[in-house]
Amino acid sequence: MTTATSTAVDPARAFEKAVEALNRSDAELPIDDVDRALKVAPSDSRLWHVKGLIHREQEQREIAIPALRRAFELAPGSALIAHGYSRTLLEAGLQSVEAFGRALKLNPKDPDIVIGLASALVAERRLDEAITGIETVVRRTPLWTDGHVLLAELRWLNGERRGFTRSFDQALREHPNSLDLRREQMTALLHAEYWDEVLQRTEAGRSLFGPHPLFVAFEAVAQSELGQIAAADALFAASEPFMDANLAVRRIRHLLRSRRAERALPLVDQWLGSADAKMFWPLAASVWRLTGDPRAEWLEGEERLVGVYDIGGLLPALNALAGALRALHTTNHQPLSQSVRGGTQTDGNLFHRIEPEVVALREVAREVVAEHVRSLPDLDAAHPLVRCRPPRIKFIGAWSVSLRAGGRHTNHIHPRGWLSSALYIEVPPDLGAVPHSGWLTLGEPDALLGLDLEPRHLIEPAPGRLALFPSWMWHGTRPFAEGERLTVAFDVAPAG
Repeated sequence: MTTATSTAVDPARAFEKAVEALNRSDAELPIDDVDRALKVAPSDSRLWHVKGLIHREQEQREIAIPALRRAFELAPGSALIAHGYSRTLLEAGLQSVEAFGRALKLNPKDPDIVIGLASALVAERRLDEAITGIETVVRRTPLWTDGHVLLAELRWLNGERRGFTRSFDQALREHPNSLDLRREQMTALLHAEYWDEVLQRTEAGRSLFGPHPLFVAFEAVAQSELGQIAAADALFAASEPFMDANLAVRRIRHLLRSRRAERALPLVDQWLGSADAKMFWPLAASVWRLTGDPRAEWLEGEERLVGVYDIGGLLPALNALAGALRALHTTNHQPLSQSVRGGTQTDGNLFHRIEPEVVALREVAREVVAEHVRSLPDLDAAHPLVRCRPPRIKFIGAWSVSLRAGGRHTNHIHPRGWLSSALYIEVPPDLGAVPHSGWLTLGEPDALLGLDLEPRHLIEPAPGRLALFPSWMWHGTRPFAEGERLTVAFDVAPAG
């Protein structure tokens, strides 16, 4: 810690050091130096700005917000400060529409501010206004691909199940040569599992571009999902020269779906040696189990990889917590590209919010995760979970899911995480009426693959029960007949 007196502090140098630290993931954040510099230069908006950003990085948004507000008061013409202030308000769960509006006036062409304003409107249950606003922007800037992606997601979230990607079609009439627009529209349709519509777009693309790799790849995926094995085989073979990790995942899925796990084995081994290995661990688990490879047990067989903790006594009152969480479910339909079926999911990182119940939950979760990490098996440099231990528990995502009668999660993974979770706040009243209804499954592959592999773990929900498991392990839930299944989930960041 710096011991110089405030009179010896150079505010400009303190600002530079703070910016340098914020731009490095492993640096100690010099908040004490910034605070001392503010005593020398209390009207320096830049110092107030970095003070707010440091507190934000330290998960102290309740302190970050006053600092960022002061920075904005001192520099009301700075779009950068205005955006940071509005973004932090949104993350904290406070009203931020007006703040984003001010930031947008200062920099009306910044797409990140436009997206933030749409998120703020959704958070305030103004989804229709968010859709109308993004519609206006993409009409003015039809090549803004991210805007079309967001608009499709918002329309889906609003219950539109047909035509939700129509803004892409409108833009492509003006700009038919945009491969970015075509790629992202087909991706949105893949998320919706609209395979026939994907094929329509690949045909339209080939009519303009010929046998372009983009359309060959998307057609291969769609034909595979439709069960057209021979057609997909030919298309994947044609894609070999430009095979990337995403397409390789789809090719391995195709081989698994067509009962050719042995042919998938060398592909899995090849990609596990790449920088994209995290995308292939769940596929490796399935391939190895199907082929009798002993690495299947090495990867998933150790019981200590999964932990189940009953922590209701450590949490805020579950009824109060349930009420706080329900207030955050501001839409009526499931998101487009998530695993939720028959329910809703909160937007943004839940653990960035400053409601006392959420803050308390986050810190309890941090303590229990640390306990689980201490119980993991010995380090193994090759294993994706136990090859390292993070020096501190950092959450890279957190959200709440409310499933209604018949709701479920499809089996999926979290490729950005290291450890993932399911914390049960409220469970359906009919659990047990049907065996394993509403239960969490671990290790059971995506049902679209049609594999005859049983879950490695079946975990019964109970209020206050937390399950922790590797993020790359297949996980999902069984449907239930009635009531509500209210959960919180979060991902723990890997080391580094």
